[in-house]
Amino acid sequence: MDVQTDTAIDQPHHAVHYVNRVGWLRATVLGANDGIVSTASLMTGIAASGAQSHTILLTGIAALVAGAMSMAAGEYVSVSAQSDTERADLAKERHALAAQPHEEWAELRDIYVERGLTSDLAGQVAQQLMAADALGAHARDELGISESATARPVQAALASAASFAVGAAPPVLVAAIVPAGSAIVAIVGLSLLCLVLLGYVGARLGGARVLRSILRTLFWGALAMAVTAGAGHLFGAAI
Repeated sequence: MDVQTDTAIDQPHHAVHYVNRVGWLRATVLGANDGIVSTASLMTGIAASGAQSHTILLTGIAALVAGAMSMAAGEYVSVSAQSDTERADLAKERHALAAQPHEEWAELRDIYVERGLTSDLAGQVAQQLMAADALGAHARDELGISESATARPVQAALASAASFAVGAAPPVLVAAIVPAGSAIVAIVGLSLLCLVLLGYVGARLGGARVLRSILRTLFWGALAMAVTAGAGHLFGAAI
């Protein structure tokens, strides 16, 4: 019994945390949700105006392509701006470490004191961490920049574009199959099912409450489709 206990204690503990998935999970969920909601909303709006099947399908295809490119460009630009800011802060910190190493050590020590360490222990910790990787220690504990949260523009752009296309594909495929008279019911029904699946998968991957995630995605998706369908019917009848 003691041998088993010792063996279990000696085994390394590698915990998998949800926060490590934040970078790609946020972009993926955002892209898929936007793909479903925006594409389905546009298509239901056009269908509610009395458009023909080929017009509804063309609207979906255009929404898929334009939306995927827009998501990719938007994510790349915004995350690149974050990455530029991080690099600028790291450059300032690198200069400060070279010009004022003692002041930077004191700054790191004070951070650990605020977190509950004694001044002596905090000073030792700061000294050892700076000896191993001074810039990394200040980036993590002073600036809040960690490896798991580092901005990755290309990764975010690709994840957003791909997830948008995946989310937009079901309503487009439905429009290619069903007649115009049944398009609204089919598109909305399948899109709501996709939103339920997205809410479930996103909650499971992110460690959130499943029911809350599903209801949140359902509510906003259904609202967007309802408002767009109403606008399409109103302006379609007027025109």
